[in-house]
Amino acid sequence: MENCIFCKIIKGELPSAKIYEDEETLAFLDIQPVQLGHALVIPKKHSDNFSQSLSEVINPLLHVCQKVGEAVKKGVAADGYNVSMNNGEAAGQIVHHLHFHVIPRYFNDGLKPWPHKKYKEGEIASVAAKITREL
Repeated sequence: MENCIFCKIIKGELPSAKIYEDEETLAFLDIQPVQLGHALVIPKKHSDNFSQSLSEVINPLLHVCQKVGEAVKKGVAADGYNVSMNNGEAAGQIVHHLHFHVIPRYFNDGLKPWPHKKYKEGEIASVAAKITREL
């Protein structure tokens, strides 16, 4: 894609702090990190989002996320890491090129987990049925 910032990074038109690269995948540090060591893992072939991506693209990305996650954890002496992906603008996707975030985590790092909610009486079965119909 011509105006995609990640495609420009892949082509070498924009600089990045690359930490991993193979034929299908690129990983580099996020320029606006949640934590130091926050990395992005992207496919070299453009795909707008998770929903439009084939398993042939997603599977190697997840393997690289695991590899990068362990390297980030050791490299910045983190206690753990999150692997996340925002699919669509409502979910927080800003760059429309499939990418996973690998974010180092520390005990008491101040990053708050998502709030947990409860289903109303009988609601869980209804929601499960609606989702199952879509599968």
